[in-house]
Amino acid sequence: MESTLKDLKERRSIRSYKPEQIKEEELQKILEAGTYAPTGMGMQSPKIVVVQDKETRDYLSKLNAEYLGGGSSDPFYGAPTVLVVLASKDRPTCVEDGSLVMGNLMNAAYAVGVGSCWIHRAREVFASEEGKALLKKWGIEGDYVGVGHCILGYPADDAEPKAKPRKNDYIVYVR
Repeated sequence: MESTLKDLKERRSIRSYKPEQIKEEELQKILEAGTYAPTGMGMQSPKIVVVQDKETRDYLSKLNAEYLGGGSSDPFYGAPTVLVVLASKDRPTCVEDGSLVMGNLMNAAYAVGVGSCWIHRAREVFASEEGKALLKKWGIEGDYVGVGHCILGYPADDAEPKAKPRKNDYIVYVR
């Protein structure tokens, strides 16, 4: 229990990665943790798409960057793996379900020594014609919302930020 609490307190979003791909064993542990996230009524509406193909990863990065105003920067910070979390719009809790998956993925990544960061704009990317074409190419049928991109990789040597102090009024008691 103490190690879980320690991991939850120490995990940080990483924004600089080494180019090497993460190990398959680590990836499988992270994915398994994602599948055990709570979902509304246990319906398991999310899907996790693992993107490790460099061409597809770079294309996703380009699509994501378009919603930042374009440019040549990589919104995935050089991370070699992107986990796209989608959730079925048929479920009223789709965004919440996918968000819980994202949290589990990031916490599990830290626990196995892999850096992670939640990258937004999955909603915009997968609402676009290009994003819908990717879903079709990947064999994903139905009406899905993009919840987030969970980027994964080994942190660059200078990439681990320190925690900011917690704000004083974070917790309010009503007793």
